[in-house]
Amino acid sequence: MANRLAQTDGLTEIQQEILATVRSFVDKEILPVATELEHRDEYPTEIVEGLKELGIFGLMIPEEYGGLGESLLTYALTVEEIARGWMSVSGIINTHFIVAYMIKQHGTREQKDYFLPRMATGEVRGAFSMSEPGLGSDVSAIRTKGVREGDAYVVNGQKMWLTNGGSSNLVAVLCRTDEGQPQDAPPHRSMTTFLIEKEPGFGANPKVSGLTVPGKIDKMGYKGVDTTELILEDVRVPADRVLGGAGGRGFYQMMDGVEVGRVNVAARGCGVARRAFELGVSYAQQRHTFGKPIAEHQAIQFKLAEMATKVEAAHLMMVNAARRKDSGQRNDLEAGMAKYLAAEFCKEVVEDAFRIHGGYGFSKEYEIERLYREAPMLLIGEGTAEIQKMIIGRRLLEEYRIQG
Repeated sequence: MANRLAQTDGLTEIQQEILATVRSFVDKEILPVATELEHRDEYPTEIVEGLKELGIFGLMIPEEYGGLGESLLTYALTVEEIARGWMSVSGIINTHFIVAYMIKQHGTREQKDYFLPRMATGEVRGAFSMSEPGLGSDVSAIRTKGVREGDAYVVNGQKMWLTNGGSSNLVAVLCRTDEGQPQDAPPHRSMTTFLIEKEPGFGANPKVSGLTVPGKIDKMGYKGVDTTELILEDVRVPADRVLGGAGGRGFYQMMDGVEVGRVNVAARGCGVARRAFELGVSYAQQRHTFGKPIAEHQAIQFKLAEMATKVEAAHLMMVNAARRKDSGQRNDLEAGMAKYLAAEFCKEVVEDAFRIHGGYGFSKEYEIERLYREAPMLLIGEGTAEIQKMIIGRRLLEEYRIQG
């Protein structure tokens, strides 16, 4: 199918080669099996192994650690291609990348040397954990706590919504530690990120005493990838597994990681929307009503025009947010805008494609049914629309504050 939409100017030959390879992999290895695996809620083991062979798990990890040393833009465009095939696969990569990025940016030399080479090959696969059952967007209300005991911390609490919670063997966990902070210190100054190694799997963990991953949360969509809780009961974490070597920095480390994650979620929205457009424009030319293809009815042409415009706009904003981060500039405003717009537009484009399919859109035989259940996750993940608007609004007031 022609790929007129969502083109990116100014890419290097290497970037174009990587994206062409990923696009081919998606067309051959993901799209033909995605809906079947999704309906069975089956983990895409063969797809993940294929991505390991392509080096995708090391895409943004520096070459000195065995990765490809590519930019956030390359990563985001890769995610867009993968999400076009099956959004769950991009979720498997995203949490891994956030943890690798956090270690690269904030880890000690020993932590980088120990984790990054094995993360680049996919031998070590990352998950990250902020949320808890009693909180959603309010990260400052975290209750999971680590208490220092000699050369280790003892961690107790319950975490929620870990993507890759079962299949990962490294989890970055945000906890409250409160060491050295006055009673009235802001909550975000009392948080620490722990790097906890574990065995993949569910139930009580054989490698880490007191660590339990109860099982997969049954979800409306976003299936295949495991989403879990994490229970910590007197889990001992060595002090050298505090990210960056010192407590109290966890909130800032996680927010930096989430910024990268927001660009990723925007890219996923772009990929899913593009696939929904492809399905809609294709079906509209095959389905006939009143003696002609429905694509020739003006009402459908208007829908296709709106869908394509939204696909293009979301892609451009996502690319802008990625390029800004790559240039070393602050990008929380652009990442928030891109994530907000791409998620909302994705939902709308998917729904329009669903409407174009008519009754068949409701059938599990048609791919659009899967996309219709997947799109809502993007409205929640990496911060709701309301959180994005708060971030955008605050940053705009910083930028446009009147003097005097």
